[in-house]
Amino acid sequence: MTPSRHDHFPVADLPRRQRMRAAATALAARWQAEDEAPGGLLAAMRAAGDLPPDAALAALDPWLDDTGWLGARLDAALALLAADPFARPPLRPVGGGALAGILLAEAGNIRVTLLVRPFEAQGARETGDAALALFAPGRARLRILHAGGAAIEMHDVAVSAAEEAGGFTAGAASRCITAPPRPLVDGEMLTLDTARQAISLTGGDGDVLMLEIAVQPPSPLPVRAYHVASGRLAHVSASRRDSSFRGMALALLRTLGRRDAAPLFAAETHGEDFAARWTAMRELVALDAAVARPLLAAMATADPHPEVRRAATATLALYSPVPLAGGPGGGAVECRGSIAEGSPCPA
Repeated sequence: MTPSRHDHFPVADLPRRQRMRAAATALAARWQAEDEAPGGLLAAMRAAGDLPPDAALAALDPWLDDTGWLGARLDAALALLAADPFARPPLRPVGGGALAGILLAEAGNIRVTLLVRPFEAQGARETGDAALALFAPGRARLRILHAGGAAIEMHDVAVSAAEEAGGFTAGAASRCITAPPRPLVDGEMLTLDTARQAISLTGGDGDVLMLEIAVQPPSPLPVRAYHVASGRLAHVSASRRDSSFRGMALALLRTLGRRDAAPLFAAETHGEDFAARWTAMRELVALDAAVARPLLAAMATADPHPEVRRAATATLALYSPVPLAGGPGGGAVECRGSIAEGSPCPA
């Protein structure tokens, strides 16, 4: 096995580790103070927090136009690494796969992120039926800092006012249309209505670097993923971040077999987001089918979303008239798939 640089981490050198931590903590405190000071990034983001998304982006445009602040921040992080290669600059990584990034600042519904697609990852983009375009309610503006010779594909999907207000159904969803690729250009600015527009990158001969400001207020419209090749809706999920976090927590509780937490699952089946409601019910069915059954029956008749009602009805039909294996509550009705795929279980 090839040795990793982390095989040489100074585990036994406590003073060195303390110096690294102290330097990173001091740098984080300096950035925090600069950002919160009048005229700082966080101060500007908080001032724009109550504005409509388009107005918030316009107010934050200066942070995209002049990126000297970003260069200074990256220089400071590199200086920390130059002082000790095992130091950890106070930069929060986000994303993964072919397109990852660093979260530079976050305030309420506004996020500033440095996005990177390394040259080595340029062939990692999924192709054919596996390639997906993701649409999330909100607005985003991106400045292309380095195009890396890549091409950009624009994906568009129609969303009606009624769908945006909470009437979205997978059965009536419009198809995604993908425009022919065009060269990405250094310095260009892209403004996206991310509920209706998405991008993907192809090709290139170098790293792609983008600075993004995204505004994503709470919305009843779900996050939607579409197959690029066919334009067909592939998956829907809760767009509210709090709903997503609770969904992940329920999945963990289900994996741990925490049947004592069933009331938490039941409470989430009455949430505002229809995708989150079904996620909670699906997890409860897998956790304890007997406890889930009466709640599922109520959902089948009374849930406000027609596709959730149909999914609950179809799932009820999977219940056997004989006791489940392992006694009451001892088995589970496994439920996979999504509303978009015509399965009784939306993702």
